[in-house]
Amino acid sequence: MSDRPAPTLRRGWTTGACATAATRAALERLWGGRFPERVSITLPRGERPEFALAHRAAGRGWAEAGIVKDAGDDPDVTHGALVIARVAPAKAGEGVVFRAGPGVGVVTMPGLPVAVGEAAVNPVPRRMMGEVVQQMAARFSRPADVEITLSIPGGEELARRTWNPRLGIRGGLSILGTTGIVRPFSCSAWIASIHRGIDVARASGLRHVAGCTGATSERAVQALYGLPDHAMLDMGDFAGGLLKYLAAHPVERLTIGGGIGKLAKLAQGAGDLHSARSQVDFAALAEMAGDPRVAQANTALQALEIAGPKLARAVAQGARAEALRRLKGADVAVDVVVVDRAGEIVARAG
Repeated sequence: MSDRPAPTLRRGWTTGACATAATRAALERLWGGRFPERVSITLPRGERPEFALAHRAAGRGWAEAGIVKDAGDDPDVTHGALVIARVAPAKAGEGVVFRAGPGVGVVTMPGLPVAVGEAAVNPVPRRMMGEVVQQMAARFSRPADVEITLSIPGGEELARRTWNPRLGIRGGLSILGTTGIVRPFSCSAWIASIHRGIDVARASGLRHVAGCTGATSERAVQALYGLPDHAMLDMGDFAGGLLKYLAAHPVERLTIGGGIGKLAKLAQGAGDLHSARSQVDFAALAEMAGDPRVAQANTALQALEIAGPKLARAVAQGARAEALRRLKGADVAVDVVVVDRAGEIVARAG
């Protein structure tokens, strides 16, 4: 076995972070009269990355700036894409208004966290750009009524390699990101970290561990049970990898937490919950919920809005049954917690 350390994968920045940096640079030109050479922003968790401008343009009453997205070592289809933000005054009292320019999609179907007809800019990037507008408006003594038009040249073609068309996002890519950071995707490294987490939990005598699909569900589960940090296994999308290792290295109790979409996939037999490798079967979900309307849903979130708590309960029960099946009789008690986008618990099983 080699003694060389595993290579460190380089992280990158989300389209939302790039759009926010471009917005700040464009406002600097619109209100301050010049473009900065580089621009920094504050991410939701306090990091302050700096970006170089790759595009500058301005005219009467508008300015735009562009940032080339660097996804680090993640195999992201948007790596190298140019994210452009054009800013212009909006009508008094409108606040921040988002528009979809070329290569950025528009939401055409319900079930997403953005309303139908709106530019496909997710809530966290909207908030980040809104905060930048407030900061810059205060700095230059301007009203914080700004229209932001986001563009990604070639984005419509890139979007065909994503799930956007199936989700009803037409015309291009989404502006995404919850932390602003793209963490490199490495299956083997991630599963190895899960193994290490279980080993540490066992070695420290923990009787209860939890694996969650994301930060929101992790916070909810940790608060629910008062678990220490080292009880929180970094499961992410790798439910199958976690359960396989626990089958051979059991811990007395396991809680699985996640949103309705990820846990619906687990309930339907998927071990890898990543959107590129498993999808929700809405016909099967309708059968689970006992509600045929669910078969017409566009997203699991919309399915939950249609069927309500009974669907969440059915998904929790199905996910628990699949987890027990994968544990193959290991002496592990399992419960499942379904959490909504706001971090509220909507169903439990076990």
